[in-house]
Amino acid sequence: MTRIDFYVLPSHDPHARRVTACKLIEKAYRRGHTVYLKTDTEEEARQFDDLLWTFRQGSFIPHELAGLPELEAPVIIGYLPPPEGMREVMVNMGSSVPEGYNRFARVAEFIDEDEAVKLKGRVRYKIYKDNGCQIQTHDMKNSDGAKHAYD
Repeated sequence: MTRIDFYVLPSHDPHARRVTACKLIEKAYRRGHTVYLKTDTEEEARQFDDLLWTFRQGSFIPHELAGLPELEAPVIIGYLPPPEGMREVMVNMGSSVPEGYNRFARVAEFIDEDEAVKLKGRVRYKIYKDNGCQIQTHDMKNSDGAKHAYD
């Protein structure tokens, strides 16, 4: 059964939401997990491609954009359904429930204080719940956004 972790963040800043996702991806990578980072658009995927190199000085997260002939990096970024072989961690930065989410052991969702983000998050929460997923919500208003991930 897929476990869904909703991380509720204290800001309205979309950049802070993306950086928090990068922190979680780094933690999952350091623990030996493969990660599929799902976005809505190719442009967003490219933004994450850049951000994973720059979000924290000294950080190194090997990653690739989906669609390349040989996907060998532990972190793949894409806006289409995930590659067939990926089954460990999905980070959903898209606005809808991603296709293929249920074959992953864990899915991370990030909700900030933006009303549109919260509304779409509630819709995804209901869909996950209706599909029998194990859901956990983490209120990050008083902690680092990825502090409790994968403990």
